[in-house]
Amino acid sequence: MNTKLSSVQDISAAGAAPFAWPAGSATGAGSMPGISPAEAMAVITGELPDFPHLAELPGRGAGADMIGRTAALLVDLPVETTPRGWRFAARPGRDQRRAADLLEADLDAAQQAAEDYAGPFKIQLAGPWTMAASVELSRSQDPALADPGAVDDLIASLAEGVAAHVSEVRKRIPGAQLVLQLDEPALPAVAGGAVPTASGLNRVGPVDHTAASAGLAAMWPAGTALTLVHCCARGIPFGLIKESRAGGLGFDLSQLRRGDEEGVAELAEAGLAIFAGALNTHKRERVTRPAPVTAREIARHVIELWHQAGMPAGRLAGQVVITPACGLAGFTPEAAAVALACCREAARIMPEMAQEGTQ
Repeated sequence: MNTKLSSVQDISAAGAAPFAWPAGSATGAGSMPGISPAEAMAVITGELPDFPHLAELPGRGAGADMIGRTAALLVDLPVETTPRGWRFAARPGRDQRRAADLLEADLDAAQQAAEDYAGPFKIQLAGPWTMAASVELSRSQDPALADPGAVDDLIASLAEGVAAHVSEVRKRIPGAQLVLQLDEPALPAVAGGAVPTASGLNRVGPVDHTAASAGLAAMWPAGTALTLVHCCARGIPFGLIKESRAGGLGFDLSQLRRGDEEGVAELAEAGLAIFAGALNTHKRERVTRPAPVTAREIARHVIELWHQAGMPAGRLAGQVVITPACGLAGFTPEAAAVALACCREAARIMPEMAQEGTQ
């Protein structure tokens, strides 16, 4: 076990619901560089001792990518790879087995790294709507989203797989208070009718908000400490996420549009956790130059959003978790470690900065 990994207790920020992490916490978005699960988990548990997460290593290729990783959990719904990505298949094959084997290796590494750990631990999977927008039908190259029957099958299969996955992680890390993150970068396009068909000439019609929220809600297994929707795209459907009964929202702070602070405020006032992706992961210098921004700058950006949302400073430290904007797979290993450390330091100094009214 990494000796820096520590236990935490529930906190209750002034006026806020208790969450399974200490005030002033940070965690990762999900993906990490490299191909070694053990090395990635060592970095995560070392830099994020109070709120580690399961490492994702897409650099290993098909099956380790976000869609393939989640496809490994589908029950009685085979998939296979194509030159374009993933599609439904007639029978189980080596592609899905490879994805399952890679996920098993990740769980083995997490179990070893988090031995005897007690505290919040986050796991990430692609959400049902991003899966439906990304996996092709077996009969055509159209996304599953274009076939309501296929969508229903996908949601039912994934819900069963997610529940089994959560149960497996709980067995391996019994002291963990599990936080389940559904990555939904395609959710705004799904809700807005912007997902292209195979030809690219048409778009799949928008999914009704009630149906979309129900699809998310079907993924929430009993016993998780918190359920979280992570959307790093523009146009986050805040109301839809609230209706899904998610316990929190994660987003890329740089992708918020004018007026989105009202959506953030609505969720925060309802008691949802806010995972603020405040370390920009898009600019190329982030890949080769660790910590091009300071922890103080990161904390200031989060405080400014909280202030714009009209939320009391006393609730910030307990209700908001600082994260990188998205995954760190494109970083060097050294830069990824520094990025996580920078988020952790930003979260540590954020409460004092907020109380001082630092802008």
